[in-house]
Amino acid sequence: MNKVILMGRLTRDVEMRQTPSGVSLARFTLAVDRGYTGKDGQRQTDFINCVAWRQTGEFIARYFGKGRMIAVVGSIQTRTWDGQDGKRQYATEVVVDEAFFTGSKAETGGSYGGNNSVYQNNGGYNMPQQPAPAPQQDDAFGGFDDGGFMDIDGSEDDLPF
Repeated sequence: MNKVILMGRLTRDVEMRQTPSGVSLARFTLAVDRGYTGKDGQRQTDFINCVAWRQTGEFIARYFGKGRMIAVVGSIQTRTWDGQDGKRQYATEVVVDEAFFTGSKAETGGSYGGNNSVYQNNGGYNMPQQPAPAPQQDDAFGGFDDGGFMDIDGSEDDLPF
């Protein structure tokens, strides 16, 4: 299984390109903090190259810029090619399938759906679902409506099994 989940900040603005056949391609680098600190007490950071194709890339380029926090889901891909000097070149990058807004509403501008908005490669931009309504107070028993079931102390002892 090849699945990557990252959350970090863009190190620069997203670079948008199109292939000769007209397919959109976005390239960007994420600065991702490691979960531990180094010997000097400083948090270590990895700089991870990412690429997003088509609508996913267009979405990222439109709504994210340098310094913005983003969460991405994708897979690691490696590629090789021969450079102009004839030497073999290698690249490892994350191919992004989904992109999520993270951070506070103030950081995201509050106009993109808040903290849980997401672009998924398989279905487009999805707004977060409304939370389920809170349970209603049942005044007859002073508790919450639990669908008509009540817990009676000691009732487990009276069961025949």
